[in-house]
Parts: sequence; C-alpha cells; structure tokens
Amino acid sequence: HKSDLNHLNRFQEVALYSCFASENMSCWGLRSADGTPDRPHSDPKYSWETLQRQKRNWVWNQFFVLEEYTGTDPLYVGKLHSDVDKGDGNVRYVLTGSGASSIFTIDEKTGDIHATKRLDREEQGYYTLHAQAVDSKTNAPVEDESEFIVKVQDINDNEPKFLDGPYTAGVPEMSPLGTMVVQVTATDADDPTYGNSARVVYSIIHGQPYFSVEPKTGIIRTALPNMDRETRNQYVLIIQAKDMVGQMGGLSGTTSVTVTLTDVNDNPPRFSRKSYQYSVLESVPVPSVVAKLKAADADIDSNAEMDYHIIDGDARGVFNITTDEDTQEGVIFLQRPLDYETKSSFSLKIEATNRNIDPQFLTFGPFSDTAAVKVIVEDVNEPPVFYPLIRKLMVSEAARVGTVIGMVSASDPDSSSSAIRYSIDRNTDLERFFNVDALTGVISTAKALDRELNSVHNLTILATENQDPSQVGRGIVLIRVMDINDNAPVFAIEYETLLCENAAPGQVIQTISAVDKDEPPSGHRFYFSLAFSASNNNNFTLRDNKDNTASVLTKHADFRRQEQSLYLLPVLIVDSGSPALSSTNTLSVRVCDCDVDGIPQACGTVAFSLPQGLSTGALLAILGCIITLLVLMLLIMAMLRRRKAPLFLEDERDVRENIVRYDDEGGGEEDTEAFDMVALRNLNIIRDSKVQDISPETASVYPYSASAISRTSYKTLPDNIVFQEFIWDRLKVTEVDPSAPPYDSLQTYAFEGNGSVADSLSTLELPSSDSEQSYDYLSNWGPRFKKLADLYGDLEGSSISPSLSYHGELGPINI
Repeated sequence: HKSDLNHLNRFQEVALYSCFASENMSCWGLRSADGTPDRPHSDPKYSWETLQRQKRNWVWNQFFVLEEYTGTDPLYVGKLHSDVDKGDGNVRYVLTGSGASSIFTIDEKTGDIHATKRLDREEQGYYTLHAQAVDSKTNAPVEDESEFIVKVQDINDNEPKFLDGPYTAGVPEMSPLGTMVVQVTATDADDPTYGNSARVVYSIIHGQPYFSVEPKTGIIRTALPNMDRETRNQYVLIIQAKDMVGQMGGLSGTTSVTVTLTDVNDNPPRFSRKSYQYSVLESVPVPSVVAKLKAADADIDSNAEMDYHIIDGDARGVFNITTDEDTQEGVIFLQRPLDYETKSSFSLKIEATNRNIDPQFLTFGPFSDTAAVKVIVEDVNEPPVFYPLIRKLMVSEAARVGTVIGMVSASDPDSSSSAIRYSIDRNTDLERFFNVDALTGVISTAKALDRELNSVHNLTILATENQDPSQVGRGIVLIRVMDINDNAPVFAIEYETLLCENAAPGQVIQTISAVDKDEPPSGHRFYFSLAFSASNNNNFTLRDNKDNTASVLTKHADFRRQEQSLYLLPVLIVDSGSPALSSTNTLSVRVCDCDVDGIPQACGTVAFSLPQGLSTGALLAILGCIITLLVLMLLIMAMLRRRKAPLFLEDERDVRENIVRYDDEGGGEEDTEAFDMVALRNLNIIRDSKVQDISPETASVYPYSASAISRTSYKTLPDNIVFQEFIWDRLKVTEVDPSAPPYDSLQTYAFEGNGSVADSLSTLELPSSDSEQSYDYLSNWGPRFKKLADLYGDLEGSSISPSLSYHGELGPINI
C-alpha cells in the first residue's frame, strides 16, 4: 500500500518538537527533514524567547512506522536533535530500550532513526525507546534521558479466521422459515481501530436456497419452510467472512457448517401388508413366541416407538402381544395351551400406535395402523392325558393283597385315539406296594400296607400309546392309608425311677405316660393298671390320672438298699381302640440313699466289702497266679498254631489236582520240559472201570467205543488217542457226577512255537454244546494247524465232537 507508506513518511517528517530549558538555554527534539525545529504553536506566548525563559517540559508524541515494509533500504523512522548540537560533532546520540540496536538503529552524529527489520503489528504493536544526547568526548549527558514510543502502523495483511470452525448444528425438520440454526464468528487479527481492515461481513457460498446468513452477525437461518428429514437429513454449508466491509481488495476466510435435520414425529406407522398368516404347533409351551410383525415408521428414535394391541379376534386370552423395545416389533406370544382338536385356527386384529405423538403434526395422522393376523394350529402327536391329572384315593392299612383301591383314566387327545396301556413308574413305588391293570387302569394292592411306615403313597401312573410307545402321559395318584388299631401303647420314654430309702407311704415316685403309633380319629385314651402278676404287690400302687398319665406311689416306708436295691413293676397299658390293644411295660425302681432334701446320693446295690482277715499281699499273690496261668495258656495255643498241616493227604492225591502254572507262554510241541507226559501215558488200570461207567448214549460219540477202550491197553494206542480218551473220560465223569468237586483237568498251551502265524482261538465246544461254529478257517493257518483243521473239518458235519488233545497255539481252555 504505497499511498499509506508515503502518507506515513510525510507524517514522520513533521517536526515533533519539544523544548527543554537548561542553564545554557539549549533545546532538543525531533526535527523535520529541513532541519528546523518544529514549534507546536505560533502564539507569541509560546515564542522561542518565551520558552528560553521558562522551565522546559518534555512532550514526546508517538513515532509511527508501517508494518510489513518490503523495501530493500532501512525504513526511516525519525530524527533526534538537540540545540546543544552545533554540528561540530561534539554531541553523540544514544538510543536504548525495546528493540534498540536489533530493530532500530540511530546515527550517533545526525540522530536519524531507522528500522532495519520487517515489523509485524500482530506480533508487537509498539516499542518503548529511550533517547539521550551525550558529549562525544566525555560521554557526559548533555540532555536528560527521555522516553518515546514507536507504534507499528497496521495494514490489511490478515484474513478473517473462524477459530471455532468447522461447525455442526441441528435444526428440527419441518421448521418454519427463518428458524435460527447456528451463529458463526470470524476473527481478524488486524487493528480494529484503524480503517476497515478488521471489519468483517458474512455471506453464504454453498447451501442456498435452503439456508441464509446474516451479513453482520453471522447467524444462519432456514431459508425454506418444511424441510423433510426423511427426504434429506443433512446439508453442508460454506460460509465466507470478508474484511474491508466486503469491498474489493478485502481478505476473506471460509468455514463449513454441517446442518443435520433432527427428527420429529411427522410420519405415522404403517404395516407393509394388511393381512398376515402364521403357523404354530399345538405342542408349544406357554409362553412361547408365536409370531413377530412390524409396522414401518420413517421416523427414528423415540418418534418411531410404538405400542401393539390386539383389538379384535376370536382368541381372547389365548394370545397376547408386546413390543420388542430393541426392534420395535410386535411379538405375539402364547398365553394358554393350544389344542388342535379343539380349535385349529385363530383370527386376530393387531393395531400399531405411535407412543409419542406431537400435537402440532396431528394433521399428518392418524398415527396408527391395523392389520389382520391368522394363526394356524398344526396337529402333533400328543401323549395321553389323564382326567383328572391328580387323583386321590384311600385304602385301609388292613386291606389284603389284591384289594382294588380305585381306577385312573387317560385318553389320547389326537384324532387317531390310540389304545392306551397303564403302568406305574416304579421310581415312585420302589417297594412295589401297588399294581395297576395295564388295560383298565384299576389300581390294587400288591403288598400289605402299614400306615405307621408310610401314610401317603405318591404314585406316578404312566399311560403309553400302543401305536406310538414314545408318547407317554403321566398322572399323579395320591393314596392315603387309613389307620386301624394295630399298635399297642407303650411307655412314652424309658423311665428311670429313683426311690429314697426314707420315702413316706403314699409318696408319688414317678408319673408315667404312653404313646401309640396309631392315630384314632377321636384321639388317644389310655388306661393304666398294674399287671396281674403285680396285683398283690405290697410295695407300690398305681393310680390312673384319667388324663393319659398314671402315678406310681409307695405303700410303705423303710425301704432298704441292703435288702433289695431294685424293684421291677409291670404296668399294663390299654388303648381305646376297637378292638382294644394292650401291652405290659416294666418300670424299674431303684432304691437310693438320699440326703435330707430327698436328693439321691447313692443308688443300686451296696458295694461288697472284703473280709477283714484277707490282706493286700494275699490279693496280689492271687492276682499273680492268675496272670501266670493266662500266659502259659497263650504260649501253648501259639505253639499249637505253628504246627503245619500237610499240604494234602496221601490217600486223597488225585491227578486232577496236578495243575502246573506258568507265567510265560507254553512252547507247544517244541517244549518237552513244560509238562511230564509220562503221567498221562502210564495210567492205572482203574481207568478201565471208570470208562465202563460211561453210558451207551455218550459212548457212541467217540471214535473208539467204551468197550474197545476197556479191552485195549492205553500203551498200544497212539499218543493223541491216549490223551483224547483220557480227557474225555475225565470230562464225562465230571458231567454225570453232580457231587464232583468244582475243578477240572486243565492244561494251557499258549504258544505253537517259533514262527507261528496263527492267532488265538477263543473257545472249543463241549459235547453238550449246541454251537454251529465253522472251523474252516483253521485250514488257512499254516502247516502247524493242519492236524487241528483236519480234525475239526471232519467232525463239523458229524455228531462226533472235536478232540481236545491238540497242543497248538490256543488260549486257555477250561474243561
């Protein structure tokens, strides 16, 4: 701004003059460019001579310097001059203060002040400096120090700024024209007191024709009425602030304003269809959800909240509807169980209504809508149902086994009406006191009942459909056992009766009562008396108190413990049942030594006292003898127990007990040391007689008959035949003898030999077995099993049972 700079320089060249009267009548100040001091006034009263004669006062005005100077030479600020300065160089000017030397420099001889740096008013608006004239030789002040201010003159170098931008604001939809939205404010860093550099006006660049802005205040208002959020819910405005009152050459700044239309309840709810249809199984439990439906509402948040109601239909009390607060859906749920056979469909009329209605938008209504809903009930196979569900029955505890108590009834609610079988859930009748007829449902007793053990039986009766046994209904039967008089009364507690030796005649020494497990309807009534055996008792008497208690009294005094310390008094108790039952209970009375207050001190038998002639030493000797005898007896018993009994008697030895046990597998035919075969080859001649005992029927199954065996020596037969016949002999003897001991001849062969590829055999059958197992697979086991394969293969189709004399790789074979 060249014009502003020239104006400021001319202003600075005007002499701001000030006189100071000193002893030598000198004066100094700021001179103009021609060197003549500026006199503020031309009035004679303020003439030069007058000033010379008056006391001088310093009056310094401000220096002005333009900011943002862009020239290459230092900017001239002003000039200091003193009248003492005659131009001969004897006066030197000194400048100190804020910015001296760094920003402002002074010519020591001429007093010219220059700015050497570019100044910014927005960083620092003024500088305070101190000026002084001193003698250039002695540095002695020739003028007093004076202070002056250099003010930075503003230019329009800052654009307006929106410090709070960008802005967001909201305004309700359907607002009238001119509704205030928000106010924006722009700040200009230029000097507001100088010119128009900081005077800002506002305008809208983007956002018309929907909104407008007031130029001076920055208030944004709606420019169109009834803007609809559901059509468009957000607008972005661009607002401009321009200084210099908006004139050409002014600087400007912009900001964005995001305006959101907030929702109002101006849209009623509407169902997408006028009718809906849903299906539900009749077996769903209460309160299951049957269906969900929703009325659409273009509004949001609380303006879209709605309530649903059933306003009509034929399902009164069966269904109800509520609002899901999260989704605003109408949830139809079940209130009562459904029954397809009773009613297979329901019709409902549902109404949806806005919860928060704004009165100013009632003309947009009505804010509700209705829809028809049909619910179809689908049939399912239901379990039988008992009528009634809980049945109460009574039976006397004297009822005999098989007595009919009552009957339960259940039916299939389905249209198929399947036949039903009844049963008792035995978890509710663990001791099986009752039975139920599977076809009729008649309940009867299966055991004798005892009311005192269990007075009420809670049974669960099961009703099962014949067509679908998975459908099981359950009913409850409460059977109350009625009491009969089958328990005699007894003492209520175990009484401990104490009798003082000094008891007076007629004194009550015990009050007794009775209990009875029975519960007669009219309550208990007990009768007490002494048993017949004690009717002539001379020591005690019994008094029935007529209140189910009785008192025991003494007949005389002077009871003596030494004579008799215990009395047993039989008491007869009879109840009032029909027929009446009775029991005899024994009351024990102990005689005690009592003090003067009647408190027992010692009861029972008087302690026995040792004879006076037996000393303590004699007692110890007797005790020592007894202990010695006991020790001797214990030693004898221990020695007898240490004698070992023979493992077996010679005459009871039997080859069947010769069982050899091994912890490893046998070696089969290759193992010649595992078992002594001589014991099987050298058989006693007794075997012939035992073989002859085999019946003809069993003997026919052998390849060698019993008679042939008896006539043939075992030594002339091959080894395999010998072993076979011996084993079958022992087996048959054991089978026909019911008193035979529970052990058999046993030999285990668990290993065929090195390199065997055969697996283990599970079992071999006995002659009496009915097994139809095939042994063809034995032929695939290799050469070591050839003999076994031939044997079992030949016998498979015949009545001859397999021989067990094979010694191959078999599991344990128990015969």
